[in-house]
Amino acid sequence: MVPPVPSSPRGYGSFTNSMIVSETPRKRSRREGSRSASESNTPPKMDDEDGSGRSHPQFAQHLLSNGASSEAMSRATSPGLGFGSNGVDLEREKRYRPRTFPYFKLLPYNVEEEGERNAALEEILKQLYIAIEAEDISPGAVHWTRELKGWLNLKFEITRALRIKLVNLYYMLSLAPGIDYTASERFESMFRYLIKQHYLKPGQDLVLDWRPLWKQLMNIVLPSEIAANQGGRKRSHKHISSLCSYAYSYFDPRERQPMLEEILPYFSTSEITGAFIVLGSLNLLLPTYPSPDEPGHLQPQDYLPTLFHLWSLVNRSKVFDVLFFDIFSRLARDSLAYEHVQFSEHGIFTKDQSDLIFTALLRLTEIPVGQASSPYSSIVDLGSGLGMYLEKDKRKNPVGYSIARWIVMSLSPACLDKPGSILSNLEGMLESIDTFFHPSNQGAWTEILAQIVFHLVDFFVMRMNREQSGELDLPKERQINDELKKRFVLSLKEVMFMGLFSKRAKSLNYFFGAIQGLSYLEPHLILPGALQRFYPSLQGLVEVHRTQSSLCGLQMTANVMARHKGLRCHITALLALALPGIDANDLSKTMHTLNFIQAVAYSVPFVDLTKDREDIHDSSLAIQWVQGEMERMEREGPNISIDYRTELSDEDEANIVRSSTAGFGEFVLSLLGRIFTLLENLPELSRVRSGSPEESVINTLPAALSPLFQSLSPEIFDQALEKVATFVGGHVVHQARDAMAFICNALCKANPEKTLKIFVPMLVVGIRNEIDYNDAASDRSSGADVLPRDRALVWHISMLSMIIVHVGDGLMPYKKELFDVALYMQEKCKGIPTVHVSNYIHHLLLNLTLIYPVDGALYEPDVIARGLDVEDWGKITKPSDLTVNWHLPSQAEIEFAVELFESQVITATERLTNLIGENPTVSRKGKNKEWSDEVSRNLSQLRLILAGIATLFDPKKASGQKIQDLDGDTPMDSVDQVEEDEDPLAEAAEDEETRPQFHYRAGYLLEKNSTTYNHIHQRREDVGHLLSKIHTFLTTNQEDDVACFTALYSTYRTWITDVGNERSAHTLERVIKLYDADIRAFKVSGLRKAYPRPLLIKRAGIYHFQRAKHNSSARQKSDLDKTLLLDLALSAVSLYAEVRINAQSALESALKSLVGGRPLVIPPLLAVFRNALEENNHDRIKGCLYTLLFSTLTKTISKDWRFAPDLIELYIKTASVDKASIQKISNSALYGGLLEFGKGMESFMVIKQDVVNVFEPKDDVSAKITSRHEFLVKRRKKVEAKKFKLAVDLTELSKTAHWKVAGRCTIFILNAGLRIQTLAPPSFIELAILGCIDEHPGLRAGYSEMILRIFSYIETRAIYDHSYEKYILEEEKPRNTVEVEVPRDDPLWTQKFLDGFTKPEIPEYYVDRDFPGWLVWGKNFKAMKGRPEEFTDYDELETTARKQIGNLLTRDWYKKYFGYMKQEPRDSTSDRFRVHHVMLLVSTFSLMFSGHSATTFEDVKELIKDTFEDGADKHQHRATSEILAGLMLSALSWPLETRNKIWDYAVPIMLQVFADGLTPENMTYWMTCLHMLISGKDPRQAHEIFDKLSSFLLDMSSNAAFKESAKVQLLEFAIQDAGWHFRSEKPILEDFLENIDHPYKSVREAIGRTIAAIYRTRYYEAFKDVDALLTANKASSSIGLKPYVPTDEFSASIKDVFDRLEVWRGERTPGQNTPSSYTQGSKTVLLWLDTTLQSQECTQLLDFFPDVFMEQLLHMMDVKEDLELQQLSYLVYRHLPNIPFRAGEDGPFISALIRIGKVATSWHQRLRTLINMQVIYFRRIFLIKPEQQQALFDAVADMLEDQQHEVRMGASTTLAGMIRCSPVALRNNVILSLKKKFTNALVKNPMPKKTTGVSTPVNTNQQVIRRHAAVLGLGSLVTAFPYATPPPEWMPEILAMLASRAANDAGAIGKTVKTILADFKKTRQDTWVTDQRYFTPEQLEDLEGVLWKSYFA
Repeated sequence: MVPPVPSSPRGYGSFTNSMIVSETPRKRSRREGSRSASESNTPPKMDDEDGSGRSHPQFAQHLLSNGASSEAMSRATSPGLGFGSNGVDLEREKRYRPRTFPYFKLLPYNVEEEGERNAALEEILKQLYIAIEAEDISPGAVHWTRELKGWLNLKFEITRALRIKLVNLYYMLSLAPGIDYTASERFESMFRYLIKQHYLKPGQDLVLDWRPLWKQLMNIVLPSEIAANQGGRKRSHKHISSLCSYAYSYFDPRERQPMLEEILPYFSTSEITGAFIVLGSLNLLLPTYPSPDEPGHLQPQDYLPTLFHLWSLVNRSKVFDVLFFDIFSRLARDSLAYEHVQFSEHGIFTKDQSDLIFTALLRLTEIPVGQASSPYSSIVDLGSGLGMYLEKDKRKNPVGYSIARWIVMSLSPACLDKPGSILSNLEGMLESIDTFFHPSNQGAWTEILAQIVFHLVDFFVMRMNREQSGELDLPKERQINDELKKRFVLSLKEVMFMGLFSKRAKSLNYFFGAIQGLSYLEPHLILPGALQRFYPSLQGLVEVHRTQSSLCGLQMTANVMARHKGLRCHITALLALALPGIDANDLSKTMHTLNFIQAVAYSVPFVDLTKDREDIHDSSLAIQWVQGEMERMEREGPNISIDYRTELSDEDEANIVRSSTAGFGEFVLSLLGRIFTLLENLPELSRVRSGSPEESVINTLPAALSPLFQSLSPEIFDQALEKVATFVGGHVVHQARDAMAFICNALCKANPEKTLKIFVPMLVVGIRNEIDYNDAASDRSSGADVLPRDRALVWHISMLSMIIVHVGDGLMPYKKELFDVALYMQEKCKGIPTVHVSNYIHHLLLNLTLIYPVDGALYEPDVIARGLDVEDWGKITKPSDLTVNWHLPSQAEIEFAVELFESQVITATERLTNLIGENPTVSRKGKNKEWSDEVSRNLSQLRLILAGIATLFDPKKASGQKIQDLDGDTPMDSVDQVEEDEDPLAEAAEDEETRPQFHYRAGYLLEKNSTTYNHIHQRREDVGHLLSKIHTFLTTNQEDDVACFTALYSTYRTWITDVGNERSAHTLERVIKLYDADIRAFKVSGLRKAYPRPLLIKRAGIYHFQRAKHNSSARQKSDLDKTLLLDLALSAVSLYAEVRINAQSALESALKSLVGGRPLVIPPLLAVFRNALEENNHDRIKGCLYTLLFSTLTKTISKDWRFAPDLIELYIKTASVDKASIQKISNSALYGGLLEFGKGMESFMVIKQDVVNVFEPKDDVSAKITSRHEFLVKRRKKVEAKKFKLAVDLTELSKTAHWKVAGRCTIFILNAGLRIQTLAPPSFIELAILGCIDEHPGLRAGYSEMILRIFSYIETRAIYDHSYEKYILEEEKPRNTVEVEVPRDDPLWTQKFLDGFTKPEIPEYYVDRDFPGWLVWGKNFKAMKGRPEEFTDYDELETTARKQIGNLLTRDWYKKYFGYMKQEPRDSTSDRFRVHHVMLLVSTFSLMFSGHSATTFEDVKELIKDTFEDGADKHQHRATSEILAGLMLSALSWPLETRNKIWDYAVPIMLQVFADGLTPENMTYWMTCLHMLISGKDPRQAHEIFDKLSSFLLDMSSNAAFKESAKVQLLEFAIQDAGWHFRSEKPILEDFLENIDHPYKSVREAIGRTIAAIYRTRYYEAFKDVDALLTANKASSSIGLKPYVPTDEFSASIKDVFDRLEVWRGERTPGQNTPSSYTQGSKTVLLWLDTTLQSQECTQLLDFFPDVFMEQLLHMMDVKEDLELQQLSYLVYRHLPNIPFRAGEDGPFISALIRIGKVATSWHQRLRTLINMQVIYFRRIFLIKPEQQQALFDAVADMLEDQQHEVRMGASTTLAGMIRCSPVALRNNVILSLKKKFTNALVKNPMPKKTTGVSTPVNTNQQVIRRHAAVLGLGSLVTAFPYATPPPEWMPEILAMLASRAANDAGAIGKTVKTILADFKKTRQDTWVTDQRYFTPEQLEDLEGVLWKSYFA
């Protein structure tokens, strides 16, 4: 085998720069005010990998010469597209912000004129118009959309007016009914692309209509509210929500009220899904820009109180918290710039609102407090139902992003001096949770905290930069000022430094981003502290991970450091300290070191500035200064503050910098020395691209050294060059060959002239010596390893081939040597080295023929010429001042390349011809495969040579087209459709990626039709013919020679694809990847391309590659191409797996680059497939399956009905091939696109003409449109006929076939045979109906799916008046539905509405929805007629089908069907109530009611009886419950007498089961059955069932526990389903509350849940309209009305229940082991409370916490005899502090906690109050009042003196926790007062002396407790700061005092002291070196006496 050799110049980075940091946290879908295109970090990709097609460079000129000059297209004349006639206005009309990067100016060739581009644009738009008008959506409109995207991608500009028209067009197309969803996804992505950058201002440029989007959303989440049976046309929720996230900012803010009026009425928490749906929709649709300042429009504070009210309606939901952050943060962002929106220190919010939002922010971090349970209850979020489709993608919209956006967009200088402002809250929050950032304290919260910090910094930097550039135009008083910036940076500084040393890679990345941003904002505040931490870790004084963090931190800040005074003096010292990081034993550290060096090299010129100066000669000045600074940092510790701006004079500082540069030369040499050592110690690479650390290092080396070599001064460069040359000449380090070659390449690019001068002669001599004297490569070698003998040769060749690539024309002087050595090696070498030789020639050719920049200097040439000095450090070149030095191949270079190409092709061709000839020079017989090696090596030589000269090939010529001279125009019409399109069956046989395209200039080098031009194309043809010959030869003679085939197909691929551009190398993608990795350290939010000059040059190079790639897209195929394609197709199904795999991938690449290749290869492939199946040839079958069904061919065939029927037929046959692997492939093929085969094509679409008409071209195109449209209609007819025929054939086939085959058939029959327009043929219906009672269970399922679809289509046709058009337009005929107008002005309306539910008579209408009126009444709502009429409006087609089905549904059919239903399921998972049976039966029974069925109701009754039998078996119950559900459901839409007849029969059966027949096994079936009958329906529809269930009373004497509990469960179920419409709750509640002490556990649980359910569904709001809702909430407070206020009745019953419990408690004897009323009643109540507290309405219980619940709960926890009761009560008790109180309402709860903590008699109760004190203190840190804070502190401090040891310990922990989570100001006051208090207590209460013989007096006991309290108090001060380093100044004193005063006390006190000290030391192990400096020697001595026992003691 040949060693895998890089076939493309490795110099251009096939190395991916894999730094840990590269997985950037900046990947987010939508930048805040996203960046302009020029700034987006990768050039936007087109939809497919490589767009393609034919085109005419002269095409655009041709259009212009036809008189449509650019003058003539001025705005006035053309209704459609305006192109301004003069360039000046154009720029203004196109963009609000000029482009940053002058793309066109920097290219080395002339680009096309504006007019030429516009002509192309006009043609594209004309074609687009024709396609849309002709309804040619896919491929037509889709293709021209892609063309347009290609045009825009090349950075061409369209005017704003045109952009607006296009946006409107694509918005309409993305949502147009009737358009196929794949096409609409394309349109939607184009819509996003056009709107993405800030080209259009919302409101003044563009307003979109939100209603079409809302309609799509309803389709997803409110299917019951839209037209019936539209489910099949549902769009994917992902696309709709991404459309919303782009479109919402263009909705009119004045539409906000209508939007609320439309959406809010769906809100309900009785059926909680409603709430999630409404909020999700508002989050997607609500425009967040403020309305104009006019009366009648909603301003933020008009509707915010209502939003806060909705928030408080759904408590304990994480989803809601996330949604509100999203909404509020966008509101804050979009209102920032508008003066008329009130703005204060809380942004646009009020203090109450801002405190609430901060409280939610603390909840979201899910930081654990003490023993608290989570603040969220998953049960609430589980109820989101369909609402979950509206949640945004968590990865693209991380919650930390919204939080940061909200905070930063609300900041302003107003925050500075006001307490409680957003800024001080942020500071307070970070202070109170700072310990959670510490590396030793990691958990679930780590990532979100890191995310928040990073995004805070990122947003702040962006906002500041945008304000300064004027892009964000804010009122003066809102702009960020220096003071605000400083406070912001200081608030984040500490936590950032803690997080920087985290141990988790993901959060580390966030903190690296944060340090970069913070040091950009305030370098002099951040960097001294950073250096203080980095220096020790670079000196290796701390553990490894800190060193790596330091290196990454330096990499991210190097650029900032180099720019700022004083800080830059440290750079040289840091470089020297980082050097040891290059170490073969720690490769990841090596990478970080290299990245740091790279960042410095991009920022600092390595030039010795001490030369020619009198005053400074060497680096001693700098060395002294840096050492002084390091000592100072060590002295002052982490809180050091240095401001060099004031400390150093400019002159001194400049001298220090100059002095520091004297060491550069030394540094570079020792760096190279270390790198050589590293390379010598690298292990061998096992395989290429394994992603191993070694490989990453090899890839990082050139990335770091390129900028380094570029920035060296000439003197240092010479030293480096000499050092490298000596190493290369004197060593051969085989495993580091590639790495060393990369280094030479980097060196050569920096200065080709000097490098080549030394290297070329040296290497050429080396190569000749090795060959001549060492016999290297003298014979064939087998295997993949290079022989030791050949290693030196390969080393030299590798170096040579890398110094001659991408280095420009510096090679030409060495032309002869290079040419000769190439021929010499080709002639002499055999074996593996030949591949390296070919690679060398490949590189040489690339260097000669490509256009690329050859310039990487840090500064512009004129700057370098004047000489560099200190102020050039960190300077950045502006894109507008950039000049680029390009390599444009000269005539001489091209001639050299052609000569080389020529000689190489000839030798390779001769050898190959010989090898496949009659008598080859190498025998084919040999054992050791010599022949095959020769062939494969020559083939790969050909491949590399062809690829090397790819840019000189002209795709036109290669396609065999005649080339005319430039003045003869190519005829225009070849832009029309491709010829294959004319076959009427080939619906879009062409894939979109291979259609005609426009080409734009990309610097083609040869002159058309010159001799050279014709000559190289002729050579290429010859090679092609030769390849085909070799293919034939191999297939006949050497079929198993895998190596040859592999080489041959790689060459095929190159021959076909690499024309005009080396496609197979993916240069563009690789260069982009490298560029992205390099800019990472320089990217600053809100700045555009502030990158070092070499990176800007890279960007220009990328733009050239983009143009080249755009042009070398697909081309036409010549005859030779066709031959080669067919060769590949043949081998793709070869017998040998290896051959197949290679051929398949080559075929795939080839098809992508040739127009119309696919229809050519499909027929032969299908023929092979057929034969293979007949002969049962497994290998070939496999090959066919993979080639046809797992490649892009599948899509082509699915649209081309010349081939599709054959493929499906063959595919179905594979089901019966008896081989497991084939079955597996064949099954998975279904999901690759086969499932869509044969579905109907769109035949009717609704397109808004006014949006399209603006594009109407000036010339008349109506004839084209008509002919195209007619052609499409004709084609649709033919294709549909083919599909229909296929369906009929398959129907016949499946009647007799094996079940596997039949199962496959059903899929395609369904797709192809069933249409709404024509329904289905009779044979088809018969197959489906009889299939439902087939023997095989799998088939039954398939057929019942079929019959369901048929029923649904019949139904759909009937509802939409038998018209497909009406179906698409959603114009249904209302059928038994009514719209009920709401009499909003009737104040009693809601009461009447609810009373209606209790009345027994039949109402006028049934309300089948839960939401109407729950929150607010809409104008009207949908309801069902109370007396439905029979639906008879079926036309002939539908009636025939119904009759046919009815006649097949005989009694026998039902008997069999019911029998199968009763069968035992095959596995336990499918043993459940199966809804599909019910759906099917609903449809069949309705045929029976209408008299079309062969079975009567009496028959069915008998059959049900037979099915149920005696009901002893659960399967009987399952089947019966399904049948009854079907029967009763289908009767609901029939007139009353039918309905009553059925229900009168079925309900008694059901109720009978409910009464006696339920068992734990069958319970779930009947529950589901009940649920199907009542959920989402008016309770009056099933009044018989409700009446029976509601009349249920508990029977206390019954001992059938299950029966009782089952009835209660059914009742609970019914109440939950009916929600607030259930009105007969009173007797039930009375009964249940009466009997809460039920003896049975299961009954008690059911009762508890049911009571909770009843109370939950009693609440509703029913505002008369949205206005009333908004007004009421605004009037009540800025956070809206308080919901869930308990009624008097409710309060009375709660109090009553707890009074009874208290009585029972008294009656129970303590220690009683048997259940009592007290324990049983308590459990019921606890279950009720637990259910309520975990649900959204938990706040309704708040008032009862302090007085009613808390003490009772504590009493229950004390019942030791009943474990269950203890656990339950503890669970409920822990919920209490998690329930959100409103601000100011938590007073009584806190007082009660304090009261119980002080006076409760049981110490357990006192201890337990502590748990909740800490939780409530932390959760409400923003809402709690200062006096309550104080009271809590006092209470906990007092509890330290509790009599009980456990309580004292608990109080100590709680106190530490409370101190830890208090903001600094409060914390410091508390600490001082407590420290004083405890110190005094310790002194006043000495340990009592023991007196012998006297019994202990009582008061000493008190004294001991007080002393213990003092020790614990001091201890809690210490443990409150486990990680603070250095320790706060008061701490050493306390520790020393504890150690000296109390450590030796007896008993608990001494033990406590030792624990405190030991913990202190344990958490300080990492930092003890620094921390111990803060203690005096005496204090340390005291400590050591306790902690570190002396050896002798």
